Amino acid sequence: MILYPAIDLKDGKCVRLLRGDMDKATVFSESPADQAASFEKAGFTWLHLVDLNGAFEGKPINEMAVKSILSRIRIPVQLGGGIRNIDMIDTWLTAGISRVILGTVALKNPVLVKEACRLFPGQIAVGIDAKGGKVAVNGWAEVSNMLAMDLAKKFEDIGIGAIIYTDISRDGAMQGPNVEETVKLAEAITTPVIASGGISSIEDIWRYKEAETSGIEGCILGRALYEGAINVGEALKLVSGG
Repeated sequence: MILYPAIDLKDGKCVRLLRGDMDKATVFSESPADQAASFEKAGFTWLHLVDLNGAFEGKPINEMAVKSILSRIRIPVQLGGGIRNIDMIDTWLTAGISRVILGTVALKNPVLVKEACRLFPGQIAVGIDAKGGKVAVNGWAEVSNMLAMDLAKKFEDIGIGAIIYTDISRDGAMQGPNVEETVKLAEAITTPVIASGGISSIEDIWRYKEAETSGIEGCILGRALYEGAINVGEALKLVSGG
């Protein structure tokens, strides 16, 4: 299982939000590139990156910060936030992003997702952010009537690298993840699932590790890393089976 340390970008800085609220952002680093380098040095093998401004505005906003990160590290990076067309997907993959995450566009234009998977096999992930089981879009500002499970099933067998599932109510709250719903989703589809939202302890990681055979590929770690609630060495040893 892979642990993905998260860097959320707002106005060029590394922040964490509380339950997706842009007005409740805590700045953890003025230099996202330095933060990314520290994660790589600690032993992480992937980086999860989100352009928060881009997610709300529907277009990439923190390009300079993203590119500064790519220039500093060698581990693969997955990026989401405001990526809404094929040209932008191609631009980011050409720039060095390993996997692009499509969120809002997955709900509003699923045909584009299928075309992206055809053009860039294995390099597309779908981000499904849920509130009360329903899909939230546009930086979580809008909740649709689409069930997260139904949306995930739409993208079976088209070559998606992963589904990134986030329970918004748990994100950044340090109250533990919604393991049950995440595992239920993973068991219902064949696409690997990356769990996100609320992971705040080694015990939470262990719960997902135990459910790995259900299709859980990895976990995204955010506030718990920045606040020191999770020991990095212990966590990496746990998922590697050491």
